[in-house]
Amino acid sequence: MSIPTNLQYTSEHEWVRIDGDTAVVGITQYAADALGDVVYVDLPKAGTTIAAGAIVGEAESTKSVGELFAPVSGEILEANQAVIDSPELVNSDPYGAGWLFSVSVSSLGALISADEYEDLITE
Repeated sequence: MSIPTNLQYTSEHEWVRIDGDTAVVGITQYAADALGDVVYVDLPKAGTTIAAGAIVGEAESTKSVGELFAPVSGEILEANQAVIDSPELVNSDPYGAGWLFSVSVSSLGALISADEYEDLITE
């Protein structure tokens, strides 16, 4: 399983790509594999204010429901409509087309590096 080194991660299995004061958020390949075939996602709406660590949505699969946690605080800029329309993108391309939402960041949550994330999932 590849863990992109250009991203930051959370212990709840979200990834974050930060570009200036904007962050793009998704779930990791590890989380997508653990969920199984994702059939529905509930994402925060644009304009919603979120707080790092808070539950902001969910991903439902044929076998379970996983909560989505905010890795940063700020205001939602966009939910990925492609994932809402085709939730399987979370499984097929979690670090690309399967991103979940973007945020105008006011503060970062507890983020870890790719190496730290790899240690977390291999313990």
